[in-house]
Amino acid sequence: MKIAVVGTGYVGLVTGTCFAETGNYVTCVDINEEKVKALQAGNIPIYEPDLDILFERNVKHNRLHFTTNLNDAIQDAEIIFLALPTPPGEDGSADLKYILGVADELGRLIKDYKIIIDKSTVPVGTAEKVHAAIALNAKTAFDVVSNPEFLREGVAVEDFMKPDRVVIGTSSDRARKKLDALYEPFVRQGNPIIYMDERSAEMTKYAANAYLATRISFMNEIANLCERVGANVDMVRRGIGSDNRIGKRFLFPGIGYGGSCFPKDVQALHKTAQEHQYEFKILDAVMDVNRIQKMVLFEKIKNYFNGSLKGKTIGIWGLAFKPNTDDIREAPALYIIEALLSEGASVIAYDPEAIENVKKIFGTSILFVNDPYDAANDADALAILTEWAEFRTPDFKKLSLSMKQKAIFDGRNVFNLDTPGEYGFYYNSIGREIINNP
Repeated sequence: MKIAVVGTGYVGLVTGTCFAETGNYVTCVDINEEKVKALQAGNIPIYEPDLDILFERNVKHNRLHFTTNLNDAIQDAEIIFLALPTPPGEDGSADLKYILGVADELGRLIKDYKIIIDKSTVPVGTAEKVHAAIALNAKTAFDVVSNPEFLREGVAVEDFMKPDRVVIGTSSDRARKKLDALYEPFVRQGNPIIYMDERSAEMTKYAANAYLATRISFMNEIANLCERVGANVDMVRRGIGSDNRIGKRFLFPGIGYGGSCFPKDVQALHKTAQEHQYEFKILDAVMDVNRIQKMVLFEKIKNYFNGSLKGKTIGIWGLAFKPNTDDIREAPALYIIEALLSEGASVIAYDPEAIENVKKIFGTSILFVNDPYDAANDADALAILTEWAEFRTPDFKKLSLSMKQKAIFDGRNVFNLDTPGEYGFYYNSIGREIINNP
C-alpha cells in the first residue's frame, strides 16, 4: 500500500518505518525543514533500539521517503496517518491545533477516497472534530479512523512489529477491509485486531495509560509505607506479582513516572472528566502521588547531609525518564537536579543517551561527563535516577576509592541490598531498609 504519515516525531517515525518494513511505500511529511533534511540524509533524531536498522534498510530499498510537502505526500496515499503532537494546555487538556490544522488542509487537498487515521493520543470526540474539519472543504468521500498507538519507548519497534493488540475505531466497512490487510502481517501469531467505535478507541488509549500510571503510583505508596513498617518492597512486589489477577508488570517502585505519555494522558483524561462534571478521584490521587514521589530521593539526600547541601557534589547516573531512550520529557531527574542546584549543590551527570537533551535545559549549570565513574569522582553522594543496564554491576571498589563520601541513593532499586554494604557504602533506596556499613 501507499501510506502517508504526517509528523516525524517519535510515533510518526516509528510508525512510518515499521509499515515500510512490511513492504508498504511510506512518505513521512513534516513542516520542519531541518528535520526533514536530516532524515533524508539518513540521520535519525531520536534514540530507539533497532529503529536505525529498519530505517536504513527501507530507505535503501526506496520504501521510506521524507518531504515537507503535504500535497506531494498524500496524493497517491491510500491511508494517511496523523502522528502529530497534542501538547497539554495550561489546564491539562490536549491541544488539538496541529491535528485540526492538518485536517483543514487535507480537506482542501484530497481528490479521491482516503482513510485518515488519528494515530496521536487524542481526547474522546476528536475523530468527529477531524471529520468535520475535513468535510468543510472536501469534495470526495473519506473516512476518519481512530487507531491509537501503544508503543513503549525503548522497545517501540518490537511493540509495533509484534503488538499485543491493534485497536481500531471505525464504523466504515470500507476502511475496515483496508486496515485488515494493512495490519495482517503484524498479527500473524494470533494477537487480535479489536474493532470498536471511534470514541471507545480514543478512550481505550487514555484508560490504558491512566491505569498503568495508577499501578506505578500505588506501588510507590506501598514502597513508602514499607520503609516505615520495616518491610521490603521487593518481596512485596514478588508476592503480589505472582498473583495472575495482578501480574508482574508495572509494579516496580521508584521516583515517579515521566515521559511523553503518562503525565500528559493522565492530565488529559482528568480534564475530560472535569468537562463532563465527573470527579475522577483516583486520578487526583495518582497525580498528587507522582508529584511528591519525584522528590522523595532528593529529600533522602538532603536529610543525609543534615538539611544542608551547600557545597556538596552529587553525582548523577541517569537522566532519561527510562532506560533505552534519550527522552527526558517529565523525567524525575530534571526535578531532582533543579532541587539540588537550588540548595547550593554541584551536580555531575552521566547518561548513555540523554546528555545532549539535558544540556538544552541546564547548559553549564551542571557538569556532564562521558563516563559514569567520572560522575562519581570526588562526589559526596551518588544518585541513580534511571535504571540503565550498565549501572547494575559497577566496580564498587573503584567507586569506593574515587568518591569523597561513600553514599549511594538509588531511586530505581538497581542494586541488591547486600552488595553496596559489602564495600562500606551507605545505601538508601526505595521501599527497602537503609544499609549503613561504614
